[in-house]
This record gives sequence, C-alpha cells and structure tokens, in this order.
Amino acid sequence: MFFTGKGGVGKTSLSCATAVALADQGKKTLLVCTDPASNLNAVLGTPIGSTITPVQDIDNLSAINIDPEDAARRYRERVVGPYAGVLPEASVTAIEEQLSGACTTEIAAFDEFVSLLGDDEATGRHDHVIFDTAPTGHTLRLMKLPAAWSHFIDTSSTGTSCLGPLSGLQAQHALYQEAMRRLADASLTTLVLVSTPRRAALMEAERSSLELARQDIRNQILVINGVFMISDERDPIAVSMWEENSEALADMPAVLRVLPKTELPLQAQPLLGIGALRHFGGCQGDSQGEAPPKPADIDLLNDSLRIDGLETVVENLAARGKGMVMTMGKGGVGKTTLATALAVALSRRGFPVHLTTTDPAAHIDQTLAHREDNLKVSVIDPEVETRRYQTEVMAVQAGNLDEDGRKLLEEDLRSPCTEEIAVFQAFARKVDQARQGFVVMDTAPTGHTLLLLDATEAYHREVSRTKSDLPEAVTSLLPRLRDPGFTAVFIVTLPEATPVQEAAGLQDDLRRAGIEPAGWIINRSLMPLTVTDPLLSARRAAELPYINRVRRELSKSTALTAWQKQSSRIVISNPATAGP
Repeated sequence: MFFTGKGGVGKTSLSCATAVALADQGKKTLLVCTDPASNLNAVLGTPIGSTITPVQDIDNLSAINIDPEDAARRYRERVVGPYAGVLPEASVTAIEEQLSGACTTEIAAFDEFVSLLGDDEATGRHDHVIFDTAPTGHTLRLMKLPAAWSHFIDTSSTGTSCLGPLSGLQAQHALYQEAMRRLADASLTTLVLVSTPRRAALMEAERSSLELARQDIRNQILVINGVFMISDERDPIAVSMWEENSEALADMPAVLRVLPKTELPLQAQPLLGIGALRHFGGCQGDSQGEAPPKPADIDLLNDSLRIDGLETVVENLAARGKGMVMTMGKGGVGKTTLATALAVALSRRGFPVHLTTTDPAAHIDQTLAHREDNLKVSVIDPEVETRRYQTEVMAVQAGNLDEDGRKLLEEDLRSPCTEEIAVFQAFARKVDQARQGFVVMDTAPTGHTLLLLDATEAYHREVSRTKSDLPEAVTSLLPRLRDPGFTAVFIVTLPEATPVQEAAGLQDDLRRAGIEPAGWIINRSLMPLTVTDPLLSARRAAELPYINRVRRELSKSTALTAWQKQSSRIVISNPATAGP
C-alpha cells in the first residue's frame, strides 16, 4: 500500500495510523519511508534507522527509513568493489568520481525501494508493506525509474553511464521489472492518493492519478484528510474555513470523483506517538472538542503577536534593489503563495521581478489573479530543460568525436540522470538573472531542494564529463547562494510540530552548506485571529509553543501571516491587525 500526495497532506500520519491499526489486528506489518525529508521518527515516537527495526511498544510492526546518503554509500561500495585491485587506481578513482553526484544518491535510494517492493526475501515474512512516500513529484519520478532504467540497460551497448559501469545496474534489472509488475497488479498493490480539501492539493491528486494510470497503475483510492467540521456558525473564521473546504470538494476533478473515497476530519492536535495514532484510527471525530485557551493564557497569546508581518520582509528586500529570494520548507506550508505574494509586492514597488519555481508540482499561475506589471512568471520544466541540455551538449561535443564516440555520448544523454543535470543548470541560470533584478524562486519540497543544493559541487564534476567549459552561471552558483547580500532564503513553516521540526533540520543543512537563512515565515496562523469554534480555539492555542520556539530558538528574524481563505489573494499586512 502506497500513500502519496502533495506535501503536507498528512501522508506520514495516515500511513503510520494504518500500519498501527493493521499491527493491532495481528497482521505482521512493515512501514517503509522513502521520503528524503522524513519525519517518521517524530510521528512514531521512536528512533527508526536504515535497517528494518521493530517499533517500540507495539507488536507486529517494524519500520525502516530509507536514508539516501547511507544507500548511496552502499551502492558505491557494490559498484566499485569488483574493480578494486583489478583496474588501475586512476580508473577506480574515475568511477568513484562518477558516483559522487545526486543522481547516484537517487538511484541508490531507489535500489532500496525496489528491493522491498520486488524482493520476497526482504518482505515475504510480512502480511502488509506500507510505503510512506515523498511528495508527489519525487514519488512519480521514483515510480518511473524502473521502466527508465530497464530501457536504458536494454538499449545500452557501451556498458557505461553517468553512474559508472552499467554492471551496477544490470544486476538489478530483473528486480526493476518485477517492481513495475507488482505496482500495476491490483491484487498486490493499492495506491492511496491523499489530499486535503483544498484546490491545489486536489489538483495534485488528479495529476498523480493520471500519471499513475499512464503507467497502468490504476488500483487507486482517495483519502481526503483534514476536513473541517464546523461547530460554531457565529465564528467568521470557522465559516470561511468550512466554505473553503466545501468549495474545493464541490469542484473536485472528475478523475477523483470515480475513485473509492474516505473523508477524515481535521484534528485539534498533531498525531504524534502511538497513542495518538491509535486514537485517530479508532475514533477520529472525538478529538474535535478540545477546550479553548484559558483566560490566563491571554498575555502569552498577545505576546506572540509581536512579530513582523510580510510588509517588513518586503521593505527589507526592497532596500536591496535586486537579488535572489527563495522560499523553502516542507511541502504544503504555503511556499508558492508566499513567493507569489513577495514577487507581486516587489513588482508593485517598481522593481523588475522574475517569479519562478523548481517544484514539478507547483501551481504558480493559480496564485495570481491577473497580470502584474514588471512581473515575469516561469516554471523550470524538466522535459524542456532535458531536451535543451541534450541538444546543447551534442552541438558542442559531437563535432570532436568519431562515430563510436557520438554513439556513446548519445547513449549517455538518454540516461535518467540527464534530467537532473538539465534541471540543475536551469536553476543556475535563474539565479544568474538576479544580477539584473529580483528573482523570486518557489522551491520544491524540502528533500528535493536539498538534493539540488547539496549537489552543486558534484554537478560541476558531472557536467564536466560532457562539456569542456562550465557556464559561468554554474561556477558562480554556490558563492552566490552563500552570499547573504545576493541571496535571501526564507524558511517557511506552519505553527505545528512536524513542519517546525523539519524546517529546523533544513536550516541545519543549509548552514552546513554555508547558506544562512535570512529569516523564517510562519504561515497560515490562527494566532492573530479571534476564533470561537472549539476546534479552531484548540488549534490556535496549540500553535503557541511552536511560534515561540521559532522566534526564540531557531530564527534571528521571524514573520507571521494569518490564516486566509485559500481562494483569496494573500494580504501583506501586520499580523496583529489581520482579518479573515
């Protein structure tokens, strides 16, 4: 069973709750996380490593976190090992160099994925295997890889690839084919499309459903998670939230309407720990009537309002006059909306602004009500960029090669890794444009973005294999990202446990890469609003510790935006005076 969907829809919570429920029924269950930005440990309340580990305090349940870096290390050892002491040391070093890029990390993690999906040795002793997958764009690429690599292996005549000797892949060929067969077999596999009752999430579920069907994976069901059940119709915020849900569900895409569907209610508290997961699985509606905050908490709540709004962020950026602006964070926290809001605000101040995205699942066009002067909008399209890169490389290199050399180059450029290189170069070109004006970039969910940023120096080496001269935009990329005068990275989060935890990990990773965030933006907060609905009151009070952790422990500069109905344009204002 696979749980997939747009970031932030609750895939990890639902996959964990399902796994716990099955285990409690006496079924031997394995829970697998394939998300590079996993928060499985926090939800289960127990450490989970890169090997199958029994989950504490619950019989019949084991779990594994597929660690991309650890998988890449094992993959390199498997590929390089047979050549050590056989080939000259320089040749072995060259192979190791080829295996240092992000594409190696992805294929290595994929090897772990298919070994669990297609290998009875690994999973045969379990009754059920539950996959908590990465956000949709990454997952769809993961699911395409068996066919992509199988075709590449079948058609390759030279025995090499961007991953070094193809023998490292050939050994997995049969396993890749078995993985695709099992994915498409409705008697073995079910795809659970998870969405929230919001238009962007439902459109992403529609895209996922269609993409999976094109690969003959039609055994799909739909779960709408976090449906708001209004209790106080006198509360204007509750009414707005209920309307947002109702409008989105009424406009649900036709593709989703025909799928078996389950709706699950919005919870007052985060699903953290086995007890909460069991409660959710057994009586989902009982946690909606949590008590509102006590009067003694009012001073604390008011204290939390002393945080800048987006207007201050825009003013600070405008003082720069130009540069790179990036929004990063867990999927579903509102990066696209905030990137669009910042881009529109800067363009209305007369600055030339280019709004773009590296997120394959982004919907930037839906966040703009109409055209804006001084604002250009684009999307980094992987297919377009791949074709551009292939044509460019052939034009530069083919004239210097004999027929065998050209065939080798063409073959290498057909590998799935070429897309990663092409997207990376497009990313570098967008950053380069920030020398002339503002470039505001909405990035993909955290795991994909980190692969992109961490790969900067590795891509220098990778691109050098097929191009003699690296573009200046590529060679200057890392210094520009590290320059706080050129690049302003804003970490976006929600005032909830998992998004804050993951954002803190993202900040640590950025700092290890020498990139210091310009600040944090806490998005869609109920704290500045007056609410009387019991569920919203409970959720509002639950935000306080996470807001205070961000501003007191994690961020030197914090901004906060109030919850707004998703169908409306985001308002850049002081959060203390924000309305619905």
